[in-house]
Amino acid sequence: MYMKSFNVPKKLLLFISSLLLFIMILPACNSDDTSSSSNSGEFIGKFGMILVGPRDDKGWSQAHFEGGQHIVDSIGAEMIVADLINPADSPNTTVEQVASDMIAQGAELIFATSDDMKDGILAAAKDNPDVPMIWSSGDSAWAEGKAHKSDLGNLGNIMGQMEFGKYMAGCAAASESKSGNIGFLGPLINDETRRLANAAYVGAKDCWADKGNDPANLNFEVTWIGFWFHIPGVTLDPTTVVNDFYDSGVDVVISHIDTPEALIVTDQRASSGEDVLVVGYDYENSCDQAPSVCLGVPYFNWGPSYTNVAKSVGNDSFKATFDWVEPEIKNGKTDEDSMIGFKYGEALSNESKKRIESTAKELSGDVRNIFTGPLNYQDGSEYVSNGKTASLSEIWYTTQLLEGMVGDSGSN
Repeated sequence: MYMKSFNVPKKLLLFISSLLLFIMILPACNSDDTSSSSNSGEFIGKFGMILVGPRDDKGWSQAHFEGGQHIVDSIGAEMIVADLINPADSPNTTVEQVASDMIAQGAELIFATSDDMKDGILAAAKDNPDVPMIWSSGDSAWAEGKAHKSDLGNLGNIMGQMEFGKYMAGCAAASESKSGNIGFLGPLINDETRRLANAAYVGAKDCWADKGNDPANLNFEVTWIGFWFHIPGVTLDPTTVVNDFYDSGVDVVISHIDTPEALIVTDQRASSGEDVLVVGYDYENSCDQAPSVCLGVPYFNWGPSYTNVAKSVGNDSFKATFDWVEPEIKNGKTDEDSMIGFKYGEALSNESKKRIESTAKELSGDVRNIFTGPLNYQDGSEYVSNGKTASLSEIWYTTQLLEGMVGDSGSN
C-alpha cells in the first residue's frame, strides 16, 4: 500500500514538470513571432481614410478608397472610412473632428485626401503630434515650398505628377478632334487645377501641331464648375456645362472633376448620332461609364505609396516628407505600378496611341519638360523664357492659365 501510494504522486510530479516546461517554452515561441511581425513593418492595426466625396464616385475619392484597400489587402490592417467630408454634405463636421474620432477608434495613421481639407488636417496634426498623417495633394512638408509647416513633424504629403497624365489627355483630345475645339471641364480654381489644365493644353497644342495643324487654330476652353463635384445650388451643373460645350461646336471634352457627368453626357449625345468624344479623370476604370466614346483616362494609383507609408508607421520609420511622385514611363507608356497612369479607351485610334507615346517619350520622365518656353500667362507676362524649363516651384504654384487658353484664371 505504501509503495502504491508513493508511485502516484511521482507520476503526477513528472506530468507537472513536463507541463511547466511546455509553458516556459510557449512564451518564447510567441515572443519570436511577435518580434518577427514588428520587424516586418507591415502591422499597423487600423488607419483612417477621409474622403471629400463618396467612396464609389468613379473618380478621385474612389481612387483613394481603393488605395486604402491596397493597404488592407497587403498587410491586413483595418480601414476606417469617412466619406462625403465637405462643407455641403457634412456642414457640421470638420476634418479635425473626423480625425480625432478615428484616432479614438484606434487609428494609427490618418489620410486626408483633398486640398480642400487643408485647415482641418493641419489642426488635427497639431493636436495629435504622435499620430502620423498624410495630406494628399498638400505641400505642408515641402521645405522649399511656400506653405512649409516645420512644426508639424507628423504630417507628410503625397501627390502624383498628374501633369504627365493631363498632358496625355490633351494629346489624345487634340489627336482625335476634327474641329480643333476642345472643352475642359474644371472643378474649382487653385494652383493645382491651373497647372493641370495648363498641362492638358500644352499636350493638346503639341499633338495638334504634330497632326500638321497650326497651334493658333486650336480652341481650348476651360469652364470651372466651382467645386470638385456638383453641389446643387452652389456649383454649376456639369451636365449643363458639357452640353453647352457640345452645343458651341466642341467635339472633345476633357473632364477634370471627380464624377463622371462628362462621360455620361458624351455617351448620350453620341447615341443620338453626334460625333463627340471624351477623356475621363482620376479613376482607372472611369471609361467603363462610356466605353464607345472614351479616349482614355489619366488616373491615380495611390496604393503602392499609401502602403509604403503604412509599413513605415508599423516599423517606426515614418518621416513627414513631401513626395511629388514621378510616373514610371517606358517607351511613352505609363507602367502598371506607376503612381500616375494613362489608360487607353476603346475610342482612341492606333495612330493617336503612337502620337501620345512619341510625345510622352520626348518628355524623358521630367515634369519640367512639359513646361518648356517660350510660355506666357494669359495676361501676357512671361511664364517660361525661350529654351528654358519651369522649376518645380513654378509648376506647383501656377498663378494663371497659359496664353492661348480661353477661361478664367481666378485670383491668386
